[in-house]
Amino acid sequence: MNGREILTIVAKAADSKRAEDLIALNMKGISLIADYFLICHGNSDKQVQAIAREVKEQAAERNIHVNRLEGFDEARWVLIDLGDVVAHIFHKDERSYYNLERLWGDAPTEDLTSELNQ
Repeated sequence: MNGREILTIVAKAADSKRAEDLIALNMKGISLIADYFLICHGNSDKQVQAIAREVKEQAAERNIHVNRLEGFDEARWVLIDLGDVVAHIFHKDERSYYNLERLWGDAPTEDLTSELNQ
């Protein structure tokens, strides 16, 4: 499975739990960490955890290995490393503070509209 396919699975999982302001950054040639970053947020600790849990479950159903999951218990910034894709699931209050979109401003965004509307 390629990075774009994993990105689609992760985005759909986050969207199914009503994650807000989903942004996918194409990190190819910019970062050695991953090909894509998915950034989104939830409005409460419980929602952040629900989004993270759904991403993890959808990955497991498709035999996509989760290399690392950090921040789940605190639910302020959950990072899920899926190899080619790293999901950053923020609590709404934390997202603007860290502002990864600005930090990685060189990265082009990927349009997820068609995938999320299927």
